[in-house]
Amino acid sequence: MSDSEELHRGGCLCGAVRYEVRGPLRDVVNCYCTMCQKLHGACGPHAKADKAAIAMVEDRGLKWYASSARARRGFCGECGAGLFWEPVDQPGTGILAGTLDQPSGLKTIGHIFVAETCDFTEIAGEAPRFEGSSQGALDGDAL
Repeated sequence: MSDSEELHRGGCLCGAVRYEVRGPLRDVVNCYCTMCQKLHGACGPHAKADKAAIAMVEDRGLKWYASSARARRGFCGECGAGLFWEPVDQPGTGILAGTLDQPSGLKTIGHIFVAETCDFTEIAGEAPRFEGSSQGALDGDAL
């Protein structure tokens, strides 16, 4: 299957939100910023896809929260599961990797905002670490 034929599916815990991604996904970047800590409990494991590649199959539960002037976050209004991080000025949407149906075929390629990491969090592995943003240094960041 070519990159353009790739198909990934995912959704929330209760099924009120289901989506498909046609085409490539960027591998996972773990974000340790304070906002991700509040939303996810420690870090946000984000894959990424072009906004145009994401199609909603079921969206009755999909809600959006403007978490800053820079981005909004998509979640299920029925079960509360976080699903998306969507910047207003970029072509890509972050997808919380745990919402993808398995096997996803993804791997962790980096850790960002490690300077803000919770005191109980240990970051494992050899993937690159950035004190703040990766500034586009990771493969697929341009999506």
